[in-house]
Formats: sequence, C-alpha cells, structure tokens
Amino acid sequence: MLSYRHAFHAGNHADVLKHFVLHQVLSYSNQKDKPYWYVDSHAGAGMYALDHGYAMQNAEFEQGIARLWQANDLPPALQAFIDLVRQLNPGPTLKRYPGSPNVAQLLLRPHDRMRLFELHPTDAKLLRQHFKPAGRQVLIEQEDGFAGLKALLPPPPRRAVVLIDPPYEEKRDYQRVVEALKDSLQRFATGTYLLWYPLLQRPEIKLLQEKLPKLGAASWLHATLSIQAPSEDGFGMHGSGIFVINPPWTLPETLNNTLPYLAQKLALDDGASFTLEHQIP
Repeated sequence: MLSYRHAFHAGNHADVLKHFVLHQVLSYSNQKDKPYWYVDSHAGAGMYALDHGYAMQNAEFEQGIARLWQANDLPPALQAFIDLVRQLNPGPTLKRYPGSPNVAQLLLRPHDRMRLFELHPTDAKLLRQHFKPAGRQVLIEQEDGFAGLKALLPPPPRRAVVLIDPPYEEKRDYQRVVEALKDSLQRFATGTYLLWYPLLQRPEIKLLQEKLPKLGAASWLHATLSIQAPSEDGFGMHGSGIFVINPPWTLPETLNNTLPYLAQKLALDDGASFTLEHQIP
C-alpha cells in the first residue's frame, strides 16, 4: 500500500517524541570522532511545509511542535531540539518542519553518511530533490526499507544509527519491525536502533510491546508519550512509543527530565501520560 503521506502528520506529538529522541542519539554519537552512518527505513519527503499544503488539512502540528515553539520554560535538551528546528525557520513564524532525514542532516558531520529508503514514488522524488546538494554523503533508494536494511548491515565504519518507523498501514508491519530488529541485531549487534510505533487500541500494539524487550538486546530503552486518554469508540492514535536498542547511557536521565514536561505541555485531556523503562548495564 502506498497511500500514506507523512506530510499530513508532520510536526505532531509523535514527531516531537521521535525526533527529540533521534536528536539526542545523534548528538551523543557525534561525541566520538569515528564516522558513522544514519540509516532511515521509511524516510518520507525530508522536509514539510506547515503553512500550506497537506500539513494544513488536519494541522496536527498545532498539537505538537507549535505548542513548544514559543515556550520559554523548555528543559535544556528540548530547547536544543527546538533550536535545531529554528535553523529551518529564520523568522519568528513556524513554517517548516524537518522529517527525520533532515534532523539527521543538521547533525551529521562531513565524514558521516546517510542511507535513506522511501518506497512512495512522490516522496522518493521529493527526497532526492531535497538532498541533491548533499552529493555523495546521502544515498537514496526507492525501495522497501525492511529489505534495504539487510543489504546495508553491518556498515563499513561499524557504527550506525538506524531509525525504523513504517506507517503501519498494514497489520503485518507490527511483526515486520520485530523481524527487522531481530535480523539487524544478528548482522550488527553493536548498532543503535530506534523503533517508533503508534499507540492505538489494537492488540498488535500490546503484542509488539511484549516482544521488544525479549529481542535479546543487552541494552535498551522504551518510552511512550500519550497526549490524551484512548477514545471511547476505540479509534485514533492517542500517543506513540519509541524503543531504542543500545541507547546512550545519558538518555534515561534526559527523558526523565523531559517526558513529564511534554506530557503536560502537549496534553489534550487528563489522560495524558508517559512511561519510561530501560535496561542499560
């Protein structure tokens, strides 16, 4: 299925959680001089307009990044992420929001590399246009990211940050992400992997959450952020989760200081909440 377009959801609460954690992981990876690869299994279009087009139809960013844009009480780590988004919005108005590849582009160093997968033909074309000036640093494939991962791991520098965030249009995606992580760990056990997923009232979510800590990774972190209570009719996404394998040892404390703020700032009702678990030797 190729109906999903992330532009409709750009900058929403799920993007804030996902990209904030990605920002933390990449910033930590930059502390070592040795180069690494950033790999994105479902890269999208790279950059999204918030003042016109698809993003304006549901305006989900108004319940996400827009609530943080003018805040003057942000935790330091979250302020650093907002400062990164401000690099793309030179004026006072929030007009553009970076997808995960663009978050990575703003953080990667000249000797690091990006490998991006996007199956949707329109988004793949937009992605290539956006990253054309980057030259050889960025390689883009119009391909299923699950299959693409197998060909890339382990990467030549033996360091990588891998983001897996399919649209979950199909039920089998919930099993495919588990299989992708399991296979990736066998090929490249020392990589850092970030898996994003939606919080929905579906049995697949509970099964996924049960399977992730059992993948056998020695070090992991699992965080969720809900902005409202699940709806009575059972429909709609009320939050999202992110599971990180081989996370920075600093990430639990950072999220302890940030998730309560996000749950309060992005809340739509009294059901807003967060969870945080980790096993880091």
